[in-house]
Formats: sequence, structure tokens, C-alpha cells
Amino acid sequence: MARAKTQFVCQNCGTVHSRWAGKCDGCGEWNTIVEDDPTGAVGRGPGKQHKKGKPVALTSLSGDIEDAPRIQTGIEELDRATGGGFVRGSALLVGGDPGIGKSTLLMQAAAALARRSHRVIYVSGEEAVAQIRLRAKRLGAADTDVLLAAETNVEDILATLAQDKRPDLVIIDSIQTLWSDVADSAPGTVTQVRIGTHAMIRFAKKTGAAIVLVGHVTKEGQIAGPRVIEHMVDAVLYFEGDRGHHYRILRTVKNRFGPTDEIGVFEMSDGGLREVSNPSELFLGERNDKAPGAAVFAGIEGTRPILVEVQALVAPSSLGTPRRAVVGWDSARLSMILAVLEAHCGIRLGQHDVYLNVAGGYRISEPAADMAVASALVSSLAGLALPADCVYFGEISLSGAVRPVAHTGQRLKEAEKLGFGQAVFPQGSADLPKGGSGNWKTVNALPDLVASIAGSKVKLDQDEDE
Repeated sequence: MARAKTQFVCQNCGTVHSRWAGKCDGCGEWNTIVEDDPTGAVGRGPGKQHKKGKPVALTSLSGDIEDAPRIQTGIEELDRATGGGFVRGSALLVGGDPGIGKSTLLMQAAAALARRSHRVIYVSGEEAVAQIRLRAKRLGAADTDVLLAAETNVEDILATLAQDKRPDLVIIDSIQTLWSDVADSAPGTVTQVRIGTHAMIRFAKKTGAAIVLVGHVTKEGQIAGPRVIEHMVDAVLYFEGDRGHHYRILRTVKNRFGPTDEIGVFEMSDGGLREVSNPSELFLGERNDKAPGAAVFAGIEGTRPILVEVQALVAPSSLGTPRRAVVGWDSARLSMILAVLEAHCGIRLGQHDVYLNVAGGYRISEPAADMAVASALVSSLAGLALPADCVYFGEISLSGAVRPVAHTGQRLKEAEKLGFGQAVFPQGSADLPKGGSGNWKTVNALPDLVASIAGSKVKLDQDEDE
């Protein structure tokens, strides 16, 4: 009889090892590798005959759809992040830091769907029914027909879901608390998480119900457990936010039925999460127009333009190695901008501390923020405030050239809508809006931008002397 094979799996990242080790080669964590039976979750043990498969019916792409393809909650920011609502028969994974508001958001979504006569089941493995009722009462959702259950066994949950009419939406909070009888490992391990996710996805595809799975995150902000879970589900959303700020961002990183990099913005209050229909006003609400080192960046998140303030502080350093502190942007990209400013513009920052911050705790990921960052750095070094009604966007290359970015028209329209009459962006940008009333200035290289800022300082000094 063949010897049963065993493998060792990291409980943090899911990396498979051939033997036990104290440190995982995949994520670098210690004491996270445990022995796992690869045949315990799927299939049969060694030496057993495999069941002969049977053919399935093949159908064409054309055909009738039983129900509406999407279930809209009425919460516009949530529907925007999901691509227009929950898709029937899909599985969606929501991750976020503890206490960020995942359960609050899903309870509000469940109540909104229940008010629209949808059958919603909320299954919690972390809280008792009484605790869920307390949250629902605080959120004003206690009068809805949301069905509750406090259970962690996968087989019991599936039996409960199948005993009555098919639900429209099932919320599992959280996937790390589920366990199945087919595996001997503890809840939260790689095997149990994989089995629970696979069972819920299979139920969704078979019945047409939409499944929302809540996932814990690691200290790096990634969803805990094997990365294969993110590949199994149809959509992955991250609920982000800084506890020092009252806003929350629901960011789409994967969506098979809609655009990725889409965001929904919420504001946390005593009564739950409130939608923010115009996030630009939220991020620009406390601006100091006369402060040097502040530039407004016109960005794009998915299909939505967002204006956010980039703040820079350049100060002489007393240290041998100056400080470089970045909040809300890529530190490696800041180092590149500093190098380009020194190599092509003659701006020496090697003896200065540089601090960069994106106002409101927002995080920028697109390279179009290069122009705004460079403008804020030069403004802080020169001690000159930039025009209060001007926005900046554009990508800077290592040669000092400024490259056009996509969605120029949307950025300029959003700026005009919020009262910004000036804009600085790369020369050769396409998709410019027709009939714009703003004062637009295009630049071809970074030295042109620096010269325009320095020229405004010289002009200001001359006006003061007169």
C-alpha cells in the first residue's frame, strides 16, 4: 500500500513546504507551519478507486435568465464599488482591519435589501444573536426582516440555507470561523478556510444566491489565509480607513463583473456609515490656501475623479542622513522625484528633511500624482504658496519629461465643478473637454514647471519691492 503523503502549510500565507521549518519561506513568519493532509479536504485516500465521471449537459450562451442579473442595495457607494450591485450566484470577499466597520456596512446593506423585499440571511461566527440585534438596533435596522444565525459548522449552515426558499443574499461573518467535519484541523487553518470557501461558492453557483464572505486581514493589510481564496471568489473588496479619521473607503481590487480600482466613500458616525457622494469636498474641506507646500492633485479612482491635497515639508536637516517620511504615497517614488529634481532642475535636497503627506489619510496609487508632489516640494522649499484654485496631474519620467495620463477630461471637469479655475498638466494630453472656461497650462518637462513656480516667486518679490 502506498504511503500517505503529508505536506506542511503556512497558516499565514498558505505556502506549501515539503517538511517542517520554523520560519516560512513565503512570508517570513515564525511558527506558522503546521502539518496538513492533502487528501483530507478533497477526494479520496490513497489506494481507493476514483469514481468514474459522468457527462454534464452543454448549453449555449443565448438563453433566458431567471432573475435580474444584479441585486441593488440602494446604497450608491456600495453599488458603485460592486459594479452596480451584487451579482446573483457570485461570491464576494470583503477584508479590512478589525473594527473598521465591515460588519456595520454589511448589516446596513442587509437591512437595505430586506426593505426591498429580498430574502437576506446573516450568519455570524463571531457574535451571538443578541449582539447582532444590538448593532441592528443602533443602526436602525431592527425593524427589517433580516434572518439571523450564529453558527460556524459548514454542513449545518448549508442545511439551514437549503431548508426554505432560496435566499437572495447570504452574509458569512467571517470565513475564518467556519469549520467542516471532513477535516480534522482547527477553524481558521488553511484547510478549513479552503473547504468553507469552496462550499459557500458551490452553494452560490448552484442556487443563484449571492454570497458575501468577510475575511480577516494580516498586519500587512492582506486578507489572511491562502491567496487561493482570492482567486476562487468573483470579487474582492478591501474596507480601508484610518481610525484617526472619520471616513472609510471601500476599494475594489478584483471584480469579474465590473471595473476594478473602483472605490466607495463612507463617513463613520454614531448611527453607522453615511455615504459621501462627493469625496473631493471631504478631502479638501480643511485646506489652508495660503500655506506653502500644498498642491491639489486631480486623481482618478476607477471611474470616479477625486481631488485631494498633497502636502510637503522641506526643512534643513541636522543629521548626516536626512529624513524621508511619506504618508499616503509610495516612498520609492518620492525618492525618484527627488533625484529627478536634483539631476535635471538643479534643486539640491540632499541636506534637507523631506516630509510628504496626503491630506485626510487618503492613499494615492497612480503615478499621475508626480506633478502634484513635485509642485508641493518646490513650493515648500521656496516658501511660496501655490495658487489656491489650481490642480496638478501628470507623470514624471527619469529624463525629466512629463508624460500625459489618461482621463484628462474627467479630471478637469471635476476641478471646474469644485471651483478650480486653473490646471497644470502635461503637454499633448488627449480627451480635453470642449468649451472649458478654466486657465489651463501645459508643460513639456519638469524644469518648465519649476521655472513657472520660481518665476511667480520672483514676480511676487518685485511687487513687494515696489
